[in-house]
Amino acid sequence: MTMAYYPVFLDIRGKDCLVVGGGPVGARKAVTLERSGARVKIISDRFSVRADELNKASICFVTKEYEKDDLKGMFLVFAATNNADLNQQIKDDALAFNILCNVVDAPDNSDFLVPSTVERGKLILAVSTSGSSPALAKKIRQDLEGQFGPEYSKMLQLMGNIRKKLLSSGHNPDGHKAIFHTLIDKGLVELIRSDDEEKIDAVLHEVLGKGFIYQDLVSLRSDQ
Repeated sequence: MTMAYYPVFLDIRGKDCLVVGGGPVGARKAVTLERSGARVKIISDRFSVRADELNKASICFVTKEYEKDDLKGMFLVFAATNNADLNQQIKDDALAFNILCNVVDAPDNSDFLVPSTVERGKLILAVSTSGSSPALAKKIRQDLEGQFGPEYSKMLQLMGNIRKKLLSSGHNPDGHKAIFHTLIDKGLVELIRSDDEEKIDAVLHEVLGKGFIYQDLVSLRSDQ
């Protein structure tokens, strides 16, 4: 069966991204891009929100009418104006520059869709109905929010730092898969959810040895 879209998570850290449109939708797109590490410029002849209202000083607000040259050097663009003809022009210009373009509220005219997401630290759950029903995507997202709580963020923090500690001690990476499967099978997620540190430490000591302590591991940044 052919998929409507290719699912992918993009690393846009340090990438130049453009939003055209100064309304609430454009502002939300700009904030999400900025949170993902992009260098964001938002262009509009008028804005309904200001940079200080978003508490995002790093977003560049430019008050001007859109021009094709605004796309030069951009990694991707959102056409988020309330003018369908202008949005189409932005899409056509982006195509000429080989730049990915999302036309807000027009999935059939977009190169990519933005899924509904649940974030739990490094865990990102993305839901898309391929543009067929944003309402259903929202409902599924809400269901996932109830199923996957903050314990999954701590679990990933723990797993990342365990992996780092094993690697620094010269442990063979080929053996990591079995270790992590064992930790999961021992019910660590449920123990973290119930905040039972004594049992968590008991599991860590059983599987990894006494040098692995829950509070020490979750207090470290796993990306350091």
